[in-house]
Amino acid sequence: MPLSHRRLTAALTSYGCAKNLVDSEVMLGCLRRAGYHLTIRPERADVLILNTCGFIRPARDEAEEAIRSALALKLKERNKTVLVAGCYVERCRADLERRYPEVDVWLGVKDFDHIVEAVEGRPYRRGRKTFLLGPETPRLLSTPRSWAYLKISEGCSHECAFCAIPMIKGPYRSRSMSSIIVEARKLGARGVKEINLISQDTTYFGRDRGRKDGLVALLRRLIEVPGIGWIRMLYGYPEEVTSDLLDVMKEDKICSYLDIPFQHSDRRLLRAMKRAMEGKRALRLIERARRALPDVAIRTSLVVGFPGEGKREFAGLKEFVREARLDHLGVFIYSPEKGTDAFALGDPVPEKTKIRRREEIMAIQSEIVASIQRKYLHERLAVLIDPSVAAAGALIVGRARFQAPEVDGVVLVEGGLPRGRSLRAIEQVEIISTAGYDLRGRFIE
Repeated sequence: MPLSHRRLTAALTSYGCAKNLVDSEVMLGCLRRAGYHLTIRPERADVLILNTCGFIRPARDEAEEAIRSALALKLKERNKTVLVAGCYVERCRADLERRYPEVDVWLGVKDFDHIVEAVEGRPYRRGRKTFLLGPETPRLLSTPRSWAYLKISEGCSHECAFCAIPMIKGPYRSRSMSSIIVEARKLGARGVKEINLISQDTTYFGRDRGRKDGLVALLRRLIEVPGIGWIRMLYGYPEEVTSDLLDVMKEDKICSYLDIPFQHSDRRLLRAMKRAMEGKRALRLIERARRALPDVAIRTSLVVGFPGEGKREFAGLKEFVREARLDHLGVFIYSPEKGTDAFALGDPVPEKTKIRRREEIMAIQSEIVASIQRKYLHERLAVLIDPSVAAAGALIVGRARFQAPEVDGVVLVEGGLPRGRSLRAIEQVEIISTAGYDLRGRFIE
């Protein structure tokens, strides 16, 4: 039931992508500003908050399992309030309300900044568009203190046939550049060394405001922000990787890292997906990027099991992966989504076949990564570390410039720090071995 304001304890669990995590950090910031205690233990909380993902079926299944778990806690303690928020609520609110009437509060993607009013049952003016944070928005970082995500926009104006994001979040809306710079300065002032720009499409930034060079201009401004040492872009579109973008990426502060989802290599399937860059063009882009940035690390995502993917199309995809020799790769199993253009195509590829194809692609990628990793042996790398971790003889986890947070491998540093020295956010590490997708190293005295 909605609560009157008093000194309450809230526990928030975030599901889905990094963009969801920023929304969760906004809700946590609003709750803390209102005087709520925060805990990571739901059983100790008065208010249980779930920020859900509604993108594909496995994410929705995970959200529903979390809802049932929260309601089980509420059954034991009737005074608990359960609030379910986020993309799944925005997409399927009526159905969720019908099936889970015990949930006290539902909050879509338009009103994250009104989390306190929603919890307490107070009226507020509901948002008309997906909430877009500004420099005044309270935010409680949940990432290690050495790095953070920086969300630069909301929504998406692409029309990919398989994607439900535009239905959930609406068209692309860029934050103002000044708003982003203010937030970046705040992050730098509090000791954050790496900012990771996130969006449904970072390369589209500013175009909705009539500026074609928006991302390049933003990067040039961010380079000047004090305290920030690494700037990384995530979630770009391959068609929008321009020569100007590759040129600005030569700046020391910008990580030589491209996260560009190709989705597939087959021309016919890509046309059905409403994607443009087929395999041969993608290989040319990869070659162009590597010429411009010899040390560039490239990540992509692929979809297997899209309607029409037969043995020939899948064989072509495997050959593309072998030729591309990508540093990082994510493979997703196609999920038919109501409301998308591809939903009418059905789901003809059997689930077992999809799973097997994903495993085959990842086996190829595993061999490629093992080969790529060997070039780092005995090299000295700058490694970003959370300075708050214990360093006395423990295995310390960090990342190199070519490793994005949460999705790529890590650097595992052995042996602790050299005697008499405290841990810094960026350390020099010598790589001594490889470990699957990870590297192992030791601090350099």
